[in-house]
Amino acid sequence: MSAGAPRLGLIAGGGDLPLRIAARCDDEGRSLFVIRLKGFADPHLARWPGVDLGMAEIGGILAALKREGCGAVCFAGIVARPDFRSLKPDLKGATLLPGIVAAATKGDDALLRKILSIFEAEGYAIEGADDLLGGETLPAGALGRVTPTPEQLADLKKALHVAEKAGELDIGQGAVVVDGLVLAVEAQEGTDAMLQRTAGLPADLRGAAGARKGALGKAPKPIQDLRVDMPVMGVRTVELAAAAGLAGVGGVAGQLILIDREGMVAAADRLGLFVWGEDR
Repeated sequence: MSAGAPRLGLIAGGGDLPLRIAARCDDEGRSLFVIRLKGFADPHLARWPGVDLGMAEIGGILAALKREGCGAVCFAGIVARPDFRSLKPDLKGATLLPGIVAAATKGDDALLRKILSIFEAEGYAIEGADDLLGGETLPAGALGRVTPTPEQLADLKKALHVAEKAGELDIGQGAVVVDGLVLAVEAQEGTDAMLQRTAGLPADLRGAAGARKGALGKAPKPIQDLRVDMPVMGVRTVELAAAAGLAGVGGVAGQLILIDREGMVAAADRLGLFVWGEDR
């Protein structure tokens, strides 16, 4: 990414990822315009030029991108699947909504592909968050001072396998395995809620501080477009994994975005967890 790149339209949901992308654009001198999705986008995104629009105001979003001279778009952040009956589309959105609803019945990935196709048809290049962040993805091996034991690494590998199998069915991106037993599979609730659910399981099924066991593994769905929905981990992921008694977290090297890498390593080292990138 560079100052000579086309102006970026950042279509922002919730969480830290859109903020990191916006800050990186500042660092590298790239012009940015933010579409802050109502009900999802972080209020701190208001410091950048942008507009607040609902997810069904597709005509308004496209008009804003054109008016502001954007040549590329990036979709980033958390957006919950809507109740389509409650949406208030604009005229363009109303025209496109039947096709979007039809795609949604086939799963989240079909829905994302449909949305991408709308913007590509308007001539916008789609840029992935990982490319914009300059390679802030999980490297191979241990990230931090803690290295998994063979047993913990076996749990992580199984968690990744389970996550990938669940992804084939368009269910989610994460799973928790302890002593070879699958304790949780991520669905629509998201990673944080899955880890909180794991923390509520009986103590004999999971680890604890001082006797940590098992791992959280996150892997991209085999059918998903990594430009839009690459798995993400951050400091909170490490903290919630620690609260659930897990020994560590990990993913497929190069296919998991790290939010605040330094903060993640510091938290993992402080809490005694490993962060591992599985080389494929």
